[in-house]
Amino acid sequence: MVTASLKEFEKPVPEMTVQREPYVPRNPRRVLCVFPKYARSFGTLHHAYPLMRRVRAFMPPQGILIVAAYLPKTWEVRFVDENISLATRADYQWADVVIVSGMHIQRPQINRINELAHREGKITAIGGPSVSGCPEYYPNFDLLHIGELGDATDNMIEYMDLHAERPERQVRFETKERLPLSEFPIPAYHLVDLDKYFLANIQFSSGCPYRCEFCDIPELYGRNPRLKPPEQVVAELDAMLEMGNPGAIYFVDDNFVGNRRAVMELLPHLIDWQKRNGYPVQFACEATLNLAQSPKLLEMMREAYFCTVFCGIETPETDALKSISKQHNLSMPILDAIATFNRYGMEVVSGIIIGLDTDTPDTGERILEFIRLSNIPMLTINLLHALPRTPLWRRLEEEGRLVSGENRESNVEFLLPYEQVVQMWRDCVTTAYEPEFLYQRFAYNMEHTYPNRIKVPNSPARVSAKNIRKGLTILGNILFRIGVLGSYRQTFWKMAYPKLKTGQIEGLIHVGLVGHHLIKFAQECARGEEAASFYSQKLKRTKVRA
Repeated sequence: MVTASLKEFEKPVPEMTVQREPYVPRNPRRVLCVFPKYARSFGTLHHAYPLMRRVRAFMPPQGILIVAAYLPKTWEVRFVDENISLATRADYQWADVVIVSGMHIQRPQINRINELAHREGKITAIGGPSVSGCPEYYPNFDLLHIGELGDATDNMIEYMDLHAERPERQVRFETKERLPLSEFPIPAYHLVDLDKYFLANIQFSSGCPYRCEFCDIPELYGRNPRLKPPEQVVAELDAMLEMGNPGAIYFVDDNFVGNRRAVMELLPHLIDWQKRNGYPVQFACEATLNLAQSPKLLEMMREAYFCTVFCGIETPETDALKSISKQHNLSMPILDAIATFNRYGMEVVSGIIIGLDTDTPDTGERILEFIRLSNIPMLTINLLHALPRTPLWRRLEEEGRLVSGENRESNVEFLLPYEQVVQMWRDCVTTAYEPEFLYQRFAYNMEHTYPNRIKVPNSPARVSAKNIRKGLTILGNILFRIGVLGSYRQTFWKMAYPKLKTGQIEGLIHVGLVGHHLIKFAQECARGEEAASFYSQKLKRTKVRA
């Protein structure tokens, strides 16, 4: 029955086949694009920001910056990322239309922006993954953009041009034909200050061929990855570099190697770009674990200076992986795959899920043993949460196991007792990020992974006066705030002193920044100050009100 339901959701939205003619507006408009604040979570790395120079947020929001670039050139566009600073009343008063985009976890913040805009009598529009998956979450917005960039976007722009007042009832625009990724504009990087972000990001493809039970990507974006040509990716990298050197760029593709032939064509362009520009950045990406079986790809990624790969390992347990349709993680032994990435100089970041139907009271201990054996420093240990438009949601709904409640950490009725599952999560997080254990894993990677990276030149792009000041500021903050004031300073100095003596400053900075966030976040989890599911609104709703 689940298979039949899945087929209904797998009909892809076709791409435009006729060259798009840009809409020519008749009226001037002022458009305020607002990206809502994230509730603090594991993945925002917010505890690292005070150690850095000017950094206030994790990554620029790709989607809404593409929309900002797509709007008519004659319109005035203003962008506010509320992870850096909130939109002011003056911003709302300036605008004719307010556009918002975001994910489910940002739903309270999204609706707050809508309320503020309506107080000033402004038309509001929402697009992005959350409203595309669940339009019913946003009953008070004036305009709903459901689906990806395409004919719905053009129709919405025309509506904004022809209507200056709020509609009497909600108007929906649903994409029937998607714009090919090859025709996407370069994101409006001129509207952001890249220096205020932990790292920058870029998109090469959209969609994923796999169908993991808990994931909504195939149903939102399709299973046949859509692609940008390499020349377009390089043009976006050039545009980013013109606005400043972000130091690291993350490919936000759902699965960077979803189309391996296309990645093989892209990588020579990335290698050439790095060489031409003096290797100004490290690259990172998200990929399936079976990438480890493609040595040619890995060698090219190493040459392009990919230093981090996020893999959704989810669980080391074979039966559990089969139960969530993640058999592709079993194509080779997981620990062998991780060791392979390390040999090519790539540090692995992993997703881990607790609360699966196959979990037993011993699952937490097995996860911790896996962490010890794999030497993965950073793992997003997350309580299972069912997202709409996933096979998991439909299965649990059929079984009557979707639950809600202000005090719950997840919307899943687990097979193990609820409190036992939450405690298992808390034990895993706090143990995994105990300073001594965490630094042991970082020490392994500093010895067995980082030395396997290519030796990049001391080019002007890397050793500019600005970069040197930035590095010295971060290093000074790490040494003082952790090494002098930190609660785990003795553990820190055991790691840091030998690295200072041997000049391994870049590795020391990486471990200092990322490790500090992980340790501080785990301490907050131990005190019950963070939600066990990073998709949960339980504790985060209170923080939004504040």
